[in-house]
Formats: sequence, C-alpha cells, structure tokens
Amino acid sequence: MAVSLRTWPARLVARPWLLAFVPVNAATAGFGVLLPLLILIPLHGDWAGVATAATVFNVAVILSSVVWGHLADRYPARRLFLVITYGGYAVLYLALARVDSFALLLVIYGAIGLIAPAGANAANLLILERFRGEERATAFASFQEMSILGSVAGLLVGYVWTAAHDALLSMVYVLAALAAASAFALWFGVAEAKRTLPSRAVAKHPESLAARLRFSALTRGPIPFFPRRPRLAPGAVARFRLWVREEMHHELPLMMGAMFLFNLASNLYNISYTPYLVSAGLAAASIFLVNLSNNLAQMLLYPVSGTLSNRAGPDRLVRASTYLRGVGYLATAGFTFVLITAPGAFVANVLVFGLLGGAIAIYTTASSLILFRGLEGRDAGGLLGINSALGGGAAVLGAALSGVIAVFGSFRLVFLVAAGAVMVSVPLWAAAQVAYRRRLARSGPAPAPTAPAAPPSRTDPGVAAKSH
Repeated sequence: MAVSLRTWPARLVARPWLLAFVPVNAATAGFGVLLPLLILIPLHGDWAGVATAATVFNVAVILSSVVWGHLADRYPARRLFLVITYGGYAVLYLALARVDSFALLLVIYGAIGLIAPAGANAANLLILERFRGEERATAFASFQEMSILGSVAGLLVGYVWTAAHDALLSMVYVLAALAAASAFALWFGVAEAKRTLPSRAVAKHPESLAARLRFSALTRGPIPFFPRRPRLAPGAVARFRLWVREEMHHELPLMMGAMFLFNLASNLYNISYTPYLVSAGLAAASIFLVNLSNNLAQMLLYPVSGTLSNRAGPDRLVRASTYLRGVGYLATAGFTFVLITAPGAFVANVLVFGLLGGAIAIYTTASSLILFRGLEGRDAGGLLGINSALGGGAAVLGAALSGVIAVFGSFRLVFLVAAGAVMVSVPLWAAAQVAYRRRLARSGPAPAPTAPAAPPSRTDPGVAAKSH
C-alpha cells in the first residue's frame, strides 16, 4: 500500500502549547555542538575523548530506552515524563558549569543519555492523544517545525554567545534556562489527555513514525524506539534466525541493512566532524555557524519533503539523498588533501554541511514512508524494535570506530570510511524496491495510493490498541 505524508503544516502552530517545545530544542541543539567543544578546548581533550563520550551517551540511551518505553505504557503521565527529561537537562547542564575533569563530564553526559528517551517517547504520545485523527498530520508537521525552529534558534544562541564570550562553560547557564522554560511551560500549560495510547500506536501513523525517526536527525544522536519491550527468552536466537530466513523474500531486511549502514556512517561522520573543524582552525563561533547551515537546510527542505516523496516516489528520493550524503562525506575527505586557511575552510564546510542537512531532511521523510509501507499488515511493534536495535548498534559502533580511527588513523580515513558505508547502502535501497514490487506482483495489484484512514472516533478501541 502506498502512503502519503504531510510535512507542510496547514498552520505553523497547530496548538499554542506546541511552542513549549521550541526552547528545549534550542537547548539540545546548542548542547550538541557545545559538548565536543568543551572536551576539546576547556578540558584540553582530543578526538578520542569526544568519541568516548559519544559511546557512553549512546550506550546509556539504548539501555534506558527499553525502561522508559515500559514505564510510558505502565504510567501514562506524559507531562511528568517530559518534565523529568527537560527539567533533568536543566539540572545536568548546570552541573556541567562546574566540571573540571573528563571523567566527571562522562558521568554527567551519561546521565543525560539515561533521561533523554523519556521525553522523546512522551512527546509523540502526547500529540497522538491530544489531537483527533484528522488533525494529527497537521499536528506532527507543526511539531517538527517547532523542533527545527528551536534547533536553529539554539545554534544562533551558541554563535552569539561564543562570539561575545571567551568562556564556553558559561553557555550552559543559557541552555539550562531554555530547557527549564520548556519544562515549566509543559507542566503548567498542557493538560493530560483523557484517553491514553500504548507506545505501539506510534507505528500506526506515518506522521508519528516519521516524527519519531526524525528526532535523531535533529539531535544527531540515536533515540531508539521499542514499541514492545525486548525480551531474550529461551530460543530467541533460533527464532530470530528463522525470522531472517522467512524474511529473505521481503524488502524489510534490505531496508534495515541500508538504514544500519546509513546510521553507522552518520554517527561515524558526526562524532568526528567537530574535532575536524577545530583542527582546521575554526573558532567556536564559526563552528556554530557551520552547524547552523545544516539546520537551515533542513528547515527549508523538510516542509516540502513530504510533497516531493509523494510525487517523485520515496524509493527514488531515498537513493538520491543517500548518494548526496556520500558525496558530502567525500567532499569533506577532499578538504583534508589541501591546505586552506580558516576562512576558506569555513566557507567550504558551510556549503558541504548545508548539503548534508538538505539530504537528511529528504532521506528521513522518504525512508519513513518506505518503512511504514513495509510494515503494513505485519507485526509493526516487533519489527520496529529490531530496526531500533540495529540503529542503536550502529550508533555505538560508529562512536567506537571513530575512537579507534582517532588513535590509529586520521580524519581523512574516517570520512572515507563513512562515505564508503553510506554508498554501499544505495544498492540495498534499490534491491528493497525490487523486492517490494515482486511481493506486490505475488499478492495482486496494489491499491490506489492513499493515506491511512483516520480513526472513526476519539474513543475507538482499535486506535488505543529516530539523525546530520
């Protein structure tokens, strides 16, 4: 079944309370750039230290995602989970203001990873529960616009602050205030929904699933999504092998393999990118502007990505955007072959990183549509859990590999490896499309393209039943 996806909101702010997500997205976007700078400059760390911190964070996120997903279904208090996350950010950011050792920074950053999944899950469920079926497409499009606007604002704050102040650590006070503002606004400005939905409901709505997958693109870090709590029961490995054999005729294994390689390449590249910019002589303020080019490109292209995918076809766009990511990685590797001044390096990286931002906006929307299409009529919860586990594994492996290359290799090597990994995923996407067409041919002609039907009522019991 073909599905459509709205990414241009009917109105920018579907409900006023969605504005509460702008400050925290500003805080997390600013922090994502600030953290490696703190390791490299005030703490006098190195590229391997940045990779180590990313590994600790990713492991913490993956482990806690399972716990928070279970708690979200057991205790459907969406506002409380959001306040725990955003208020926790504020407290932990303030704790960083006093950090004087790399070991202490690892502890704080790991704690941030432990609470991050609570908010990601709760935000999606809150929107699903507070909006009727016919409003959800606009609601999630609006939610994504608030996320992107917040991210752009956070990088602008980082640029202004670092351009005006020499002390990087003092910026954490601004980020803490932004995160606290979102926690306050959500606690006092949003009421809990009268009905609740389980985590697996996210898989029933393409807009919700796309928003969940896009979270990693904006935060440049993995937040795995486990609609069903993973359990390693006796015989689980044998059943998994059987599943793999049975799925060989389906496009899902090919899609998951392509996503794994894409995520591996993205994490490998992103973790190494800020240390590379510092080594190229760029000041902290300039590094914030380079990152801003990526988010501005996402802001421009994301609203039209749904329309482009619906018209040109998500299969074609996912391959094109993946190819562009590979070209961007190769261009960055090319920069390491020539000696250019800091101003020249700034301009070159603004252009390339902007290209990568536009590519990820298109890729995330197109891949979300393909994934949702492949989940039709299947155990979506279990399959999304497998895909999330692979994404988390790619994040940890990418961070670890970045650390190894930091010790034994070079920036040039890491960018070439990332380009190779992402280019290999392109033929996997092509093979997935062929497998999808073969499956349709065996099952009969495909129905006319249509969006998933809205639920018949707000109390329908059937309704209640994730990177730059």
